[in-house]
Amino acid sequence: MFEEIQNSADWKSVEKVTKGWSEDEKYKIITKSGEPLLLRISSADKFEAKKKEYEIITKYSRLGFPMSMPIDFGLCSDKQKVYMLLSWIEGCDVEDILPELSEEQQYQLGCQAGEILKKIHSIKPEEADIPAETKVKKKLLQLSRYEESKVRIANDEIAVQYVKDNINQIWKEKPVYLHGDFHPGNLIYMEDGSIGVIDFNRWEVSDPYEEFYKLESFAREISVPYCIGQIEAYFNHQIPEEFWRINAVYVAHASLYSIKWAEKFGQKDIDGMVRRCLQAFEDYDNFRRVIPAWYIPIYK
Repeated sequence: MFEEIQNSADWKSVEKVTKGWSEDEKYKIITKSGEPLLLRISSADKFEAKKKEYEIITKYSRLGFPMSMPIDFGLCSDKQKVYMLLSWIEGCDVEDILPELSEEQQYQLGCQAGEILKKIHSIKPEEADIPAETKVKKKLLQLSRYEESKVRIANDEIAVQYVKDNINQIWKEKPVYLHGDFHPGNLIYMEDGSIGVIDFNRWEVSDPYEEFYKLESFAREISVPYCIGQIEAYFNHQIPEEFWRINAVYVAHASLYSIKWAEKFGQKDIDGMVRRCLQAFEDYDNFRRVIPAWYIPIYK
């Protein structure tokens, strides 16, 4: 397969990357000159979608933060696969390094992440990329699928009703380009202490506040100071009340639907999402409050 990719003769080694939930096949490439690269392989029927993803990555690459930079894109010569070649960000996952850092250092990494997210959201979307409809119908349909599923959380009625009563609060902000999966598992802690961003394959144009619910899903259990830092830096320490109300809707929805979503990955992932859902119920007092209990603005 690799010989079907342009310039692959210059590669010294190819190592499969198994981490993550992406449908792409991923490989770490080392060229003969010693340069590390990231190769993503998809089926040819995804050519147009992957071409657009590459264009979006190119937009993000001009924003001035470390990330997987675009290098090459195209069809393999056999026309069966589409490939994307990106720069490799050397370092370790932020989710792995956070527990080893002081609370102040965790907070500062969160601030870095918030500043990066603000840059991503600063790009004005092209008209053709803006969805014709908001996600209200989609999220209500997802909620109904959770309600019909076999795995239900005890006493989930308040959260379910909270989503239904407040779903029209979302998308009040102008839609922006999102990373789409912005959390410590998709951020790399580099040797100089800065953060590099990877995995843009879930990019979309949507409500900017939708980018934050994954703090509760994937960051809160690792580092509360990081979560606080990301939010505070994004809003320059002036967090609007509207954000908290809308974020709570996204958190309530995701906490429930993620359990149904995890079914295709197996019991271990279902159990993980159930655990995170119960934590969210506690943090938001079963969604009788909109500011999570863990948010205490004590870091400066």
